Amino acid sequence: MSITNVKEHFRRVGREQDVQEFSTSSATVEMAAATIGVIPARIAKTLSFRGADKPAILIVAAGDAKIDNKKFREAFGFKARMLGPDEVLEQTGHEIGGVCPFGLAHELEVYLDMSMKRFDTLYPACGSTNSAIELSCDELYMYAGAKDWVDVCKGWNEAEALGEEPTA
Repeated sequence: MSITNVKEHFRRVGREQDVQEFSTSSATVEMAAATIGVIPARIAKTLSFRGADKPAILIVAAGDAKIDNKKFREAFGFKARMLGPDEVLEQTGHEIGGVCPFGLAHELEVYLDMSMKRFDTLYPACGSTNSAIELSCDELYMYAGAKDWVDVCKGWNEAEALGEEPTA
């Protein structure tokens, strides 16, 4: 079971007790935010992509951010193509609604999007549709074994949404 792998991942760093399991679903950004009691932007969603001849990669972004195809192509050199549900499960070991960068079935490159840096803490899923853990950006980077911070999302910055130059 996927959450078991995630709990083992956090047990090795002394944080297993911080994995929260809920009686209600946290399978979508909106459901997770309602269950946890935070704004949707503070849900750290994990998105999985693959290029034609590239291995799968994971992008963790704020709940209100959307992938910007142009920025993605500039950062990674291939068109953003999200994995289908079966591919996600095969690559990560997690089903849609519980995908996270922890306790993965395969070693995948993980990138964190800048959209999350505006928060002190965020809530990524923990391998099931009713789990999460509260982590700082630094903890998320460390526990996910992230490769780098990237700027591949849009829609989360008010100035950007208005067509203005971002200030941060």
